[in-house]
Amino acid sequence: MDQEQILSMINQLWEGFEFSVGIFAFTILFSIPLGLLISKGRMSKNRALSAVFRFYISVMRGTPLMLQLLLVYFGPYYLFGVTTGNIEIGPFNYRFIASIIGFSLNYAAYFAEIFRGGIQSMPRGQYEAAQVLGFTRIQTYFKIILPQVFKRVLPSVTNEVITLVKDTSLAQVLAVTEMFTVAKNLASAQVSVIPFIAAGIFYYMFNLLVEVVMGRIEKSMSYYS
Repeated sequence: MDQEQILSMINQLWEGFEFSVGIFAFTILFSIPLGLLISKGRMSKNRALSAVFRFYISVMRGTPLMLQLLLVYFGPYYLFGVTTGNIEIGPFNYRFIASIIGFSLNYAAYFAEIFRGGIQSMPRGQYEAAQVLGFTRIQTYFKIILPQVFKRVLPSVTNEVITLVKDTSLAQVLAVTEMFTVAKNLASAQVSVIPFIAAGIFYYMFNLLVEVVMGRIEKSMSYYS
């Protein structure tokens, strides 16, 4: 490959990389808050409500993410006869939107179990001390429990975030032109493995950045170290 071909390949991969970053960012934005809500529902004293969320988590973790993406995309048409081809929100078509929905629903289930483990690991004395100090249940949860939970579960959350970076390649099943799709098309057109190697470097560098950022966040939360 000459210099012009390499530059063209990098430019095309970068365009696909922007879609991968978009999927990653929106998934984090929606899945973490949703995971917190699901974890609360999972721990509910209402057995019926808790059972519903346990079933949801079981399904999301027990079935392939690729299958879930396909169901989110084709489900509206086959279940309700809704044509999704013309659905757009701003610059995003339904293929991209369906990717965000599918990824967010899937990762929320994993985050929910991580947060549940963190919340249940908190000593009972934390709640009792907050009650003595006059904190309400909501104040106790958001000002005392949740900050400590985030500190405890951050390594596990980091693992999931790193996995998400690589899983964005599954959006290809909905014909979203993320980076892996671009790399695959380039490799096929050029009959070369170089586009795959270049894509691997992009993924690695992105994950390296994620590790550095999450590492700094973890270090900033190490109050007593």
